[in-house]
Amino acid sequence: MTTLAPDGGWARRHTVVGLSFLAGLLAYTDRVNTSVAAIAMQGDLGWSQTQKGLVLSSFFIGYLLFMFASGWLSNRFGGKRVLGFAVLTWSACTLLTPSAAATSLAMLVAARIAMGIGEAGMFPAACELYGRWVPPAERTRAVARLMSAVPFGTVVGLTATGWIVARFAWPMAFYSFGALGVLWVAIWFRLVSNDPATDPRISAGERALLARSRPGAAASEPVPWRRLLLRAPVGAMASAHFATTWSLYVLLSWLPSYFKEVQGLSIADAGLFSAAPWLAMFVMTHVAGSTSDRMIRRGVSVTLTRKVMQCTGLLLSAALLLLLRDAHSPAVALVLLCGATGALGGAYSGFAPNALDLAPRHSALLFGFSNTFATIPGVVGVAVTGWLVEVTGTYSAAFLLTAAVSLMGALVYAVFFEARAVVE
Repeated sequence: MTTLAPDGGWARRHTVVGLSFLAGLLAYTDRVNTSVAAIAMQGDLGWSQTQKGLVLSSFFIGYLLFMFASGWLSNRFGGKRVLGFAVLTWSACTLLTPSAAATSLAMLVAARIAMGIGEAGMFPAACELYGRWVPPAERTRAVARLMSAVPFGTVVGLTATGWIVARFAWPMAFYSFGALGVLWVAIWFRLVSNDPATDPRISAGERALLARSRPGAAASEPVPWRRLLLRAPVGAMASAHFATTWSLYVLLSWLPSYFKEVQGLSIADAGLFSAAPWLAMFVMTHVAGSTSDRMIRRGVSVTLTRKVMQCTGLLLSAALLLLLRDAHSPAVALVLLCGATGALGGAYSGFAPNALDLAPRHSALLFGFSNTFATIPGVVGVAVTGWLVEVTGTYSAAFLLTAAVSLMGALVYAVFFEARAVVE
């Protein structure tokens, strides 16, 4: 992806992609920081384990319920507005978290639900913007860069929040990240236009380049719901999305516990070991995105490229998780987990660009629809994993179930996905 416009100036689309990545980074940093800060909050506020679990899971209530609505809003009012107000909403909730926690548990849960509502707008809004700002030949890399914010934000959230809580009181973690979000909003509304056709800073060459590939405005047109959603490729996209996030959320929630309980590491070492797989995922997300666009430029069909990335990512991750059941040292476990999460990074070049493949004018709606199903593992997958560990006394059954979900997701995607427009 060149950083220059066709006539030699800075390509404005890279400002949109770069700021979108930073928004995703803030989203996952703000999401993870509560998990770390909750350890200190539990002691200060006298929470039970059940109350702590309620606080951590309440985020997904707002996130799940508002996901599809955020796609519709992005489709109707444009990605710039929705993403800007989304970051403002979750950043305000982050800033208010210490006050809400001091008031009552109910107020804190309400703040977490509102934060989830805000973060629900992140990826659908960015997807809508990419349909306007990123030409087809660069979309896989652009989406990969956006999705790489997931592992990188996780690492930043885990490490930075631990450092802040250790040196200051836990409220400072929320004040710091919330303030960064507000600063991002000010920069976003100043620098970004919703459409390249109306951007005063874009060069004539880049405007012409993007005009040839823009999907056109869909806000004034009725949404063809049946043709948009009830298609086999859309179901395959949602299936692969669900399978990928099942692995993602299970590993995100349980890696520190696995390293401590199974591999016998200290809490500090478990945190360090848990960060390494996400760095591997960050790197592989970028590698897979660049490789995908290179394959397409060399004549490999978009359908085959997406299937290779998605199915290889899910199947390799599943195989490594099965091998993890027999890992008897922290070093071996770390290598296997870096491979498993790295493989998931490759899968992001499968399902993640599909909304733009299938319906560029309605990509926000389509991604919101798919991500609604993909959020379910954040509640069900994490809870079922905990139940299996408690019942069996090991992580073997949990890894086996995760591998089975990956296998089914890869199978459905391989059979039913086709990178063709489902609506004109």
